[in-house]
Amino acid sequence: MSIRKWERNTAPKKVLAIRLQAMGDTVITLPYLQALRNTLPEGTQLDFLTRKEVDPVPKDLLLFDHVFSIGGKRNFKKQFLSACLLLPRLFFRRYDVIIDLQNNRISRFVRKILRPEAWSEFDRYSPLAAGERTRRTIESVGLGKNFLDAGYRFKPSAFQADKLLAACGWDGKSRLVILNPAGAFGTRNWDMDNYVAFARLWLQEFPDTQFIALGIQFIRDKAVYLKEKLGDKLLYMIDNTSPSEGFRIIQQCWFMLSEDSGLMHMCWVLDKPTVVLLGSTRSDWVTPQNKNALIFSSDDLPCGNCMLETCKFNDVHCLTRYTPEIVFQKTKAFISSIE
Repeated sequence: MSIRKWERNTAPKKVLAIRLQAMGDTVITLPYLQALRNTLPEGTQLDFLTRKEVDPVPKDLLLFDHVFSIGGKRNFKKQFLSACLLLPRLFFRRYDVIIDLQNNRISRFVRKILRPEAWSEFDRYSPLAAGERTRRTIESVGLGKNFLDAGYRFKPSAFQADKLLAACGWDGKSRLVILNPAGAFGTRNWDMDNYVAFARLWLQEFPDTQFIALGIQFIRDKAVYLKEKLGDKLLYMIDNTSPSEGFRIIQQCWFMLSEDSGLMHMCWVLDKPTVVLLGSTRSDWVTPQNKNALIFSSDDLPCGNCMLETCKFNDVHCLTRYTPEIVFQKTKAFISSIE
C-alpha cells in the first residue's frame, strides 16, 4: 500500500474519499467516513467519489459536501472514460488529502492525476474484515483516530417509510424483521423452507412480528415463495424502493436474518442487529464490525471459507448443519442479550 501522511499542524481544507465497488462495499465505508467527518473541523470539506449505480445512499446523507459519480457500470473501459471526463471537475477542487478506499487502476490513476499532499490506499488482501481495513486506511492518513459511527443524518425527503410499509401490509404495531435470502450462489443459500420454518418458530414466541422481503428482482422468486407461505405476516417489497429508501426502511426494523449480500452490509452499518448465514463466504473479509451481529460461519470446517460457487461435497454442509431450530434458538438468545 502507498501512504503519505498529512503532516501539517492545521487540518486539510478538502478531502476526497474514493470507493468504486458494489453497493455493499460502498456502504461499508460510510460509518468510518462519518467518524472522519465528525473529527474534521467544520471548515474542511469531505467529498466522495463512487459509481452511479451505488451513489443514492451516499447522496441521501448529510455526510459529504459533494458526491461525484462515474458511469460505465462494470465495464472497465467505460468506467475509465467516465473518470477521465470527470477529472477536470475533481482537479479544480484541489484536494489536500485523498483516501483511496478502492485501490484499483482507476482510483490510483485519479489520485495520481489530482496530486494531493497526502493519501492512503486500501489494503485489498489482508485477512481482515473490509470494515476494519477501511478503518485502518482512513486512520493511516494521519487525520486522527477512526472508528465506527452510525450516527448518520438523512437529507430532507418526501419519502415516508411508514406509509410505504403500511401500503405493503404493515399493521403499524408489529416489530419488523427482514428475511434476506440474497446470497449470490448455492453455497451461500440457506434453504427457503428453513426461512419459513424459522419465521414460524419466531411467530410462536413473538406473535407481534411481521417479516419483510426487501430488495431487487434477484430474489423475487424467493420472496414470492415466502409470501405464499407466510401470508399477511410477510411484507413483499421487492423492487419497491430505491437503495436510499431501502436504507431508511432497514433503520426501522428490529433485526435482519440474511445471507452475504449488500442488504446485510446496509443493516450492520446502521448498527442494527444482524444475523448472518455466511456459508462459503470468507468470514474474515465480510464479518460485520458492529457489536450487534450474530454470525453463522464455516470457520470451524476443514473446507470452510472456500468461496466456491458449487460445494465440492454436494451438500453445502456449512449451511445445512444449521437447522431452523438452531438458528431460532441462537437468534432469540442473541436478541435478548442486546435488548
